[in-house]
Order: sequence, then structure tokens, then C-alpha cells
Amino acid sequence: MAIVVRREAGIYAYEASLRRAGFDLIAGADEAGRGACAGPLVAGAVILRPGKRGEIPGLADSKLLTPLARDRVYDQILKRAVAWSVVCIEPGECDTLGMHQANLAALRRALLRLQPTAEFALTDGFGVDGLGMPSLAIWKGDRVAACVAAASVITKVTRDRIMAGWHEELPRYAFDIHKGYCTPLHQERLEEHGPSHIHRWCF
Repeated sequence: MAIVVRREAGIYAYEASLRRAGFDLIAGADEAGRGACAGPLVAGAVILRPGKRGEIPGLADSKLLTPLARDRVYDQILKRAVAWSVVCIEPGECDTLGMHQANLAALRRALLRLQPTAEFALTDGFGVDGLGMPSLAIWKGDRVAACVAAASVITKVTRDRIMAGWHEELPRYAFDIHKGYCTPLHQERLEEHGPSHIHRWCF
């Protein structure tokens, strides 16, 4: 099966093409926190409604949205989606699996938790096996496929809220600012205080 999508066709074109090919329930999946050195890896999956009912005002790759805009879009996704799921892989499991395998496991778990079950999966960047459905990995999928963009928003918002919660418990690391990513501020706090129990050894 060949799915042809024109570059200029817009963010909803992948789902429209797949529906024309006979797939009704199309899921997008993405992760947040893969490049961090503290906190969980979070993955999400979203099935949007077909047509205008599934169009989310302001939807875009989560990295292109302000925190306030992400929160607004997040609320709309949860209200309008056919189904959505979020899973977390904690630092210890990330270290045990290694980040690439943890990433694949997180995406797989998020997709398999959807109810109703998806008929086709679009994933950001990496192909994921073991889904029991056809799938397609899309480079920068969070910028070109609406369901993947929606997944990027719910994972980013979820993870940022988790890291804000860890800031309340561990304020010396400033997790509310860098969210566990490897910034100069984070490195400075690590050198001053050493690693916490939510820091990873493998990232």
C-alpha cells in the first residue's frame, strides 16, 4: 500500500490519506524526555476524530508552542480525541533497558493502551514493532501529522507537570526550569548537590 501525501497538504493530510485507504482509527505516538538526564521518559498516543470534529485549534509540534498554548491545546485534545493514553518509564527502567529500547517500549505501551484499539499507527522518528497493526515511522512526524503532534503535546505537558512536582520535593535542582534536561544550570546544580534518585545513569 502506498500512501502519498503532498508536503503542502497540511497537518491533517496523513490521517485523511489513511482514511481513504480504509483505516478509520489512526493513532499518533510520540515521547518526551528521551534527551533528559533526570525524570521519566513519557510517551503518549492519540486517536483524533475524522474531519472537522478532530481538528484541534492551535495544534502544532509541542516544541513550537508556548507553555500557555500547550495547556490550551492539551485540554482540547483530551476533550475531542477518540482515545488517548500516556505512559511513564521511570529512570531505573530507562537505565536497565537503555534509552533506545526504553523509547520503543514507551511508544509501544502507549499505543497498545488505547481503547478503542487503533487500526494504524504513525510514530515520530522510530519504527515500533510488536503492535499487531500496520504502522509508519515519520521523520519529524510531530510537525507533519496531526495525531503525532497531539501525542507530542500530551506527553510534553504531562512530563513538564511531573517535573514541576519533583521540583516541589527537590527544589535545589531547579527541575521547574530545565525539566531534567542537560542544561548549564542543571550541570551546576549536579556539581553542587550530586545526583538525586530520579537522575539517570544512561541517557
